[in-house]
Amino acid sequence: MHFHGRRITLLSILPFAIAALVGCKKGSSSSTGGGGGTKVKVQLNWVPEPEFGGIYAAREGGLYKKAGLDVDVIGGGPSSPVVQLVAAGQADFGVAAAEDVVVARARKIDIVAIYATFQTSPQAVMVHAARGLRSLADLNSGTLALETGAPFGAFLKKKYGFTGVAVVPSDGGVAKFLNDTSYAQQCFVTSEPLAAKAKGADPQVFLVAEAGFNPYANVLITNGATLKEKLPMVRSFVAATAEGWRAYLTDPKPTNGTMSALNTAMDPATFAAVADAQKPLIETADTARDGLGTMNDARWSALVAQLLDVGTIPTAPEARDCYSLEALKK
Repeated sequence: MHFHGRRITLLSILPFAIAALVGCKKGSSSSTGGGGGTKVKVQLNWVPEPEFGGIYAAREGGLYKKAGLDVDVIGGGPSSPVVQLVAAGQADFGVAAAEDVVVARARKIDIVAIYATFQTSPQAVMVHAARGLRSLADLNSGTLALETGAPFGAFLKKKYGFTGVAVVPSDGGVAKFLNDTSYAQQCFVTSEPLAAKAKGADPQVFLVAEAGFNPYANVLITNGATLKEKLPMVRSFVAATAEGWRAYLTDPKPTNGTMSALNTAMDPATFAAVADAQKPLIETADTARDGLGTMNDARWSALVAQLLDVGTIPTAPEARDCYSLEALKK
């Protein structure tokens, strides 16, 4: 399991490095292989884990191949430059945070979200249940570890103030949490709480979404040129990915076996536990109505306004430019 806060990689990139991308080739790296289908490269922002289950399920289950695609899935890690690679056309698709997309659009980088895996953000704060807190508004003592510069942290501090709380940078582990009942920390509901429970702690988790900050998570992105010039390919990829997610949500075990062979740091029991924990964050009332991966204007507009409010972006891009439902159309 990992420190998910490091996902928002764009926020730490120097402005000149991002500006340099604007001049990069915005095309796609896909090409038609010799009888193997259209070659497509997908860049992940972390190592193989259940949050990418649908992508691996689509690849291993032959769904991409059936759609005429030869898909290469590239694993990531801390600070993987997903947005930069996709913007420059060095990867056809990538997995990023919705916040990354808004930051990129604010900097005139032509990145578009085309599918939202997590409808409810898994970002959360965990505290010790023994403290008896009813909400984050009750957090007025002890220590709170947050990633420096993360938008959700800035949002929480602005909303709740945390008077009397020592806010410190998060180190990503759970050791301090285990050793101090007054210690609270950021987490992904699918990760650190499971690790803490496995070591005997009793974490209580407050989703940041419940506090009013609920960006889509693990969104598939492409660049504007690819979406415009290769829409049939993009639609085929998104449809196969959605089918892969449906298969994974129904039975994650086969795909977990594939991913655990690629990521031996996570044991099979944890793969199963994470897959189970993330399911209600992926399947919601919105997906029941509009299908997996769906997005809407209201959510993107809210995120843009919040990032502007906490100073993550200096100017607001148009929410409708941050995402497209074209690829989700049948």
